[in-house]
Amino acid sequence: MADKRVKMIASKSQDLNAWYTDVCTKAGLMDYASAKGFIIYRPDGYAIWEEVMNYLNRRFKEVGVRNVYLPTLIPMSLLKKEMENFEGFAPECAVVTKGGDKTLAEPMVVRPTSECLFSDYYKDIVHSINDLPIKDNQWCSVVRWEKTTRPFLRGAEFLWQEGHTLHADKNEARAFALSILRIYDELGRDVLALPFVTGSKPSSEKFAGAEETFTIEGLMPDGQALQCGTSHFLGQGFPKAFGIRYTDHNNQLAYPYYTSWGVSTRLLGALIMVHGDDNGLVLPPRVAPIQAVIIPIRADENPEVLKAAKELEANLSKAGVRVSLDDSNKTPGWKFSQYEMKGVPLRIEIGPKDLAKGEAVLTRRFDESKSVLPLSSLPAQVPVLLDEIHAGMYKKAYDYLKSHIYTCTSKEEIDTVLKEHKGFVRMMASDTPEEEAFFKKEYAATPRVLPFDETPFGDKDPVNGEKADKVLYFARAY
Repeated sequence: MADKRVKMIASKSQDLNAWYTDVCTKAGLMDYASAKGFIIYRPDGYAIWEEVMNYLNRRFKEVGVRNVYLPTLIPMSLLKKEMENFEGFAPECAVVTKGGDKTLAEPMVVRPTSECLFSDYYKDIVHSINDLPIKDNQWCSVVRWEKTTRPFLRGAEFLWQEGHTLHADKNEARAFALSILRIYDELGRDVLALPFVTGSKPSSEKFAGAEETFTIEGLMPDGQALQCGTSHFLGQGFPKAFGIRYTDHNNQLAYPYYTSWGVSTRLLGALIMVHGDDNGLVLPPRVAPIQAVIIPIRADENPEVLKAAKELEANLSKAGVRVSLDDSNKTPGWKFSQYEMKGVPLRIEIGPKDLAKGEAVLTRRFDESKSVLPLSSLPAQVPVLLDEIHAGMYKKAYDYLKSHIYTCTSKEEIDTVLKEHKGFVRMMASDTPEEEAFFKKEYAATPRVLPFDETPFGDKDPVNGEKADKVLYFARAY
């Protein structure tokens, strides 16, 4: 009990907010910075983000996207060129008015997003149809002066990737924006073990300046939705505002079609909340900084135990497993608690009795199941076990999501779901500003997503009785 007490955290089911903060800090993912609302990404937290970056860099390059980097500061006049976008972000902008000891001739905004910077850049390099399509991505941080912040989920500064593309053909641009959304959905499924509801944002929730916004929406343990990534078809608004034109096949000047898209370190917050438990973090193997930890038992009494542990570490590393051997003099109980808190997917114990049998005891973090396997089989078996762990974690999260989507055909049913924090309301909706205002006032809920490929199951909106032809999900949200 002493070992556990060192790392005691709040109960997830009783106080999710306190639990979440405890896990973020005690699992060593982040610390609070001196500037309010800003955080320090510690090595284990940043390592998870690096695995997201590695996956997305590979997937983006497969579809012809290249990485670039543009400045952090945006002249105020440039930001105001596309007014709908500027007005959408103005309340969150951090503005720089001095450089050194001199007042700047024009205020500069620390980038909240970069459409205007890319548009200003593109106007100088796009001249003919031969210059299209352009497919760029930027890994960077952005600053948005949020009133309320939470680590990873909503911060004054966060890390993200933001993609920007130009296309000559409207349908090609829209299809590309959708192809990126599929990549984000597959990132959730194949890397983070996170299921999403995918679809379009209703008009009121679109990105400022977009014709269409596509989204991946997750559901957290408290029944609240979390927007985990978006891809936008921006049409020609930015090209027209910034004078991006090219000569087409008919030797006529034309405006290209623009897309932008991004996911951020908010994904880390989703991962923590969806998978974690009362013992701390639970990491999917494909993003875990340490996939398997080897803990020798009573090695001080038997040097052969440590020798076998080191040999196993080398063999697992050769098999492509991110493995760590903890041969410190701390007690096994302390180590078990420590690696539970850190969410290491697989724990491997080797003691004198195990060694005598040529075996090791393996414990899976996500369900605490144990198995005993021959030491000689582990280099081949551990990668298989890690894949099984990933599949089990995804299924658990998927089953939770699906069981917390409630089809509602009456206001009484909507009351039950939203007032009791049960999850998504699935309903036929007329999707009007008046209805949105009603949901915000009555339930503190917003329209989250018009899901793809869902067939209407009625023709009447249960809230206002009006004709409805859209399936719409409402939820409280982060």
